[in-house]
Amino acid sequence: MAVETVVEIQKQGVKESMKIGDRVRVKESVIVYHNPEHRGKAFDLKGSEGEVIGIINQWQGRPVSANLPIYVQFSKKFKAHLRENELELI
Repeated sequence: MAVETVVEIQKQGVKESMKIGDRVRVKESVIVYHNPEHRGKAFDLKGSEGEVIGIINQWQGRPVSANLPIYVQFSKKFKAHLRENELELI
């Protein structure tokens, strides 16, 4: 009985783990300066939608704990690394 309860709690978690190909939306204010449409100016990503194209957990075959592990493509020319807590699944 305790095992079933643990499984239910895990399913009700705030966030499922993200995987490549997931559609995501930026839910917190994240300021970037490398957006090609706003070159050199502050741009807030809050509300922007994109697709997860990479999850950084290895470098040269070794496990790493990246600060910004989720790699998201927002447009053809614009990609950004973000934290999991800054994103929500769509």
